[in-house]
Amino acid sequence: MSELTDREAWLAALYEVLNPWGGKPDDAFYLEWVMGAGSVLDVGCGTGTLLRHAREAGHTGRLCGLDPAPVMLARARERADVAWVLGTARSAPGDGEFELAVMTGHAFQQLLTDEEVAASLTAIRRALTVGGRFVFETRNPAHRSWERWTPRHGTDVVAPTGERVRVEHEVCVPFDGDTVTFTETCRGPDLPQPLVSRATLRFLTADRLDVLLAAAGLAVEARYGDWTRDPLTDDSPEIITVARRTG
Repeated sequence: MSELTDREAWLAALYEVLNPWGGKPDDAFYLEWVMGAGSVLDVGCGTGTLLRHAREAGHTGRLCGLDPAPVMLARARERADVAWVLGTARSAPGDGEFELAVMTGHAFQQLLTDEEVAASLTAIRRALTVGGRFVFETRNPAHRSWERWTPRHGTDVVAPTGERVRVEHEVCVPFDGDTVTFTETCRGPDLPQPLVSRATLRFLTADRLDVLLAAAGLAVEARYGDWTRDPLTDDSPEIITVARRTG
């Protein structure tokens, strides 16, 4: 493999260390939805953790994971009884074939423009059965979570290869309109130099989400502010949305 591929593979393995199954409050929430649907599309599935655990929990229906990163799907494909598709949300497969689509891990916030959101929602709606549901979450902009993305709140973990790694986040372009740009830096005694990646996330309000969903033919059926299904308030950390294909 090339040096870049080696780095990406290492980061994919580190991703699973940083996001262990059962270690996040959304795991049980999404697994319950998946287990209640006969056919499921996981948009932005990453290494496929959710669908792999659904199979282990006894799901016998159709499961399909979609992700744009080949290195993530390489890990996911270690489980062969799930369909794994390379692509973005706007290339979501299927035509009225899935009872449920999910988009976890704040992946929705990587859709940075109205055009990208519209194309993605249109494709996801097309993939759903009539009455099928799309469940996803975004961080509530009113909660201003990015203010806690500082090196002081970094995480120390042991990477899959055994070395100790410090993972830190730092905002480099503060909240501007509705986006935040930040860096993720991995440091460790066995790393010749820090590994730095840069990302931008979009923070949409619930009202703006409603407009974009309605334009794509998706009606909001439920809205929560946290993983215990409490109502959304200004202080809620999340905007968790259950939307239904209306026709």
